[in-house]
Amino acid sequence: MVLKIINSNSAGNCYILENNKEALIIEGGVKFPLVKQTLNFNISKVVGCIVSHEHGDHAKAVEHIAAAGINVYASAGTISGFECKSHRFKPVPANKVFRVGSFEVTPFNIMHDTNEPFGFLINHEETGKVLFLTDTKYCKYTFDGLNNIIIEANYSEEILNSGGYGEWLKTRVINSHMSLETCKGFLRANDLSQVNNIVLIHLSDSNSDERLFSDQIQELSCCNITVAYKNQVIPFLKTPF
Repeated sequence: MVLKIINSNSAGNCYILENNKEALIIEGGVKFPLVKQTLNFNISKVVGCIVSHEHGDHAKAVEHIAAAGINVYASAGTISGFECKSHRFKPVPANKVFRVGSFEVTPFNIMHDTNEPFGFLINHEETGKVLFLTDTKYCKYTFDGLNNIIIEANYSEEILNSGGYGEWLKTRVINSHMSLETCKGFLRANDLSQVNNIVLIHLSDSNSDERLFSDQIQELSCCNITVAYKNQVIPFLKTPF
């Protein structure tokens, strides 16, 4: 299994977990031709798409994904916020496991300024337990037995407070995105002993520092730390071997 990062910032977010047989799209926040290109135009292997919330940088392609015959799974609130309708949009409840191909997915509630945003716990025999967590002020849950983590570290409190953002925008960022400091606190609260990869996603262009973020997260764990960037491919297995 590999994790393919099509893009990971405020311009658009989309990730694919893929092996030789199947692929799961996580977020639909880039133009669909980019998704098809990343899949080498083999969209028949896509078992589904999961979407955390309805903002365009996470959901702009859902109409085209659905039109290609791919089911899009999200909360009922998120689907109500899409700018289109499709029988391929499948509402799923929080805290209940559903299966997408060989992937078992458990959605859970997070804190963002949208209708009903979700994080996802994804389980697959090749990857083990994968946590996907983005666009949230913090996470009230902890998770046992994680093997891979894809997590937002959007901004540094110090950089944000010293920057040029007005008070309204600064408040909005603080109340809807995860800071480096909160990300570190969340990771400390979880058992990282079995974690192979931590991938930092959705870094702010203005309020982050890639090297600083990577170094500080590395201090918490001896696993592989990656800052997501466009067109990156990461081996994403349960163990390093």
